[in-house]
Amino acid sequence: MTSDRTYDTIIVGGGFFGAVIAARLRERGRKRVVVLEKEAELLTRASYRNQARIHNGYHYPRNIVTAFRSRVNFPRFVEEFHECVDDSFEKVYAIAKTHSKVTSVQFRDFCVRIGAPIEPAPARIRDRFDPTYIEEVFLCQEYALDAAKLRGLMWRRLQDTGVEVRTSTEVKCLEKDGGGISVRITGPGVSERISAPQVIVCTYSMINGLLRASGLPEIPMKHEATELALVGVPESMRNLGVTVMCGPFFSCMPFPAENLHTLSHVRHTPHCAWTDGDGIDAHSRMSRLDLHTSFMHMKKDAERYLPELASLTYRGSLWEVKTVLPMNENDDGRPILFRSDHGLKGLTCVMGGKLDNVYDALEEIDKERERDKVI
Repeated sequence: MTSDRTYDTIIVGGGFFGAVIAARLRERGRKRVVVLEKEAELLTRASYRNQARIHNGYHYPRNIVTAFRSRVNFPRFVEEFHECVDDSFEKVYAIAKTHSKVTSVQFRDFCVRIGAPIEPAPARIRDRFDPTYIEEVFLCQEYALDAAKLRGLMWRRLQDTGVEVRTSTEVKCLEKDGGGISVRITGPGVSERISAPQVIVCTYSMINGLLRASGLPEIPMKHEATELALVGVPESMRNLGVTVMCGPFFSCMPFPAENLHTLSHVRHTPHCAWTDGDGIDAHSRMSRLDLHTSFMHMKKDAERYLPELASLTYRGSLWEVKTVLPMNENDDGRPILFRSDHGLKGLTCVMGGKLDNVYDALEEIDKERERDKVI
């Protein structure tokens, strides 16, 4: 079957960023907006397979810009997506005595500087950590996201705003088409070309795969094959989230979508890393890897700091490609990638390192629309 359809905007990628941007454009007057998603459902890849942490700045003491943006975006995210937010647990950040890149004094001063709520953890929490390894423990304000609820919310929002959603649809390539962009797509029983003056690519780790297939310049990116261990925690920890920092340490966070916790470790969560350039897309490369869980390594290290973690039970793993901009891999910065007119007029590439980055992306989208009006 072959057909021609024209849209105002085509969104490639039905993750959180793609869905939010599509709804925003419809709300701002775009009449025909379509979201193209390769998977059978929206928000199934990186939007689901992550730590489910709603960042409030604490995680980035070595990058003040990223930390401050998290602080700005945190209340907006919590208010807009409140039905998907789990704030039922206490969240603590513990500073290690050795190998940490910040001291407890530096961490407290940093939190005060960005306006992030912080106070010494009460004895009932602090005394659970091994003082041999932990310098100080702080009670902080940070929540978790129920990714399953978020998926349902975004489906409803797209329907309510009139965005067309096409799942199980793969974008093969992009081409210049007069004053717009032609998009070749395939799906069950369908092979067609659609077009629009604006195409926004929000495919996270797969951006370069599409650019390469389209003969367009690639963007420097680093990919990691990562594992988040899904774990059952002892009853004493069900309402607690823990991060030990800053350096080669770990987090144990609630993961509401599975009613479990995730265990991640700076050393053991990444299984391998690579950069684009050999013509193999990130998902294909990861599917070829022989990956085995590092849960026991994560647990053995983490229980030294918090002995209760010795009772963790392994329930499975969330495997996903994590993509970062090489220029930020050493300073923990997580700025958005936003490239307008990338290789083709009207082609925008967007990638965020955290879900709350979506507000930074929306600001850039609005600026882009205002520029287009002037032109």
